[in-house]
Amino acid sequence: MGSPRVLVIEDDLDVNALLERHLSAFGCQVAVAETGEEGLELAFAEPPDMVIIDILLPGIDGREVIRRLRADGRTSKCHLVVSSVLDPQDLAELAADELLTKPFRRSTVMRLLDSFRNSASQET
Repeated sequence: MGSPRVLVIEDDLDVNALLERHLSAFGCQVAVAETGEEGLELAFAEPPDMVIIDILLPGIDGREVIRRLRADGRTSKCHLVVSSVLDPQDLAELAADELLTKPFRRSTVMRLLDSFRNSASQET
């Protein structure tokens, strides 16, 4: 697998910058969107390998973003990661592959990426 393409959909600019810095340091190509609408537009135009989605977004929230990504053939197989401060039990019904609980550490992002790479290599 080459450099994973990761789309971060997050309205907090500090969290965006932190995720972009961590993911880039781990060899990912990173795109960032600040709204659900912008994230969907980017994802449908050039489907990423992984999408990290905040749940509490302005406009279209993360739940709806996940629903639309899963429903569209271009993005239905993307590895979806929920990034949230919400209680994990409140997120259990989402069709996401993993959870990145905020606040997170660089090592947590690295484990998330390792898990994604391992699952991707098993699919091929």
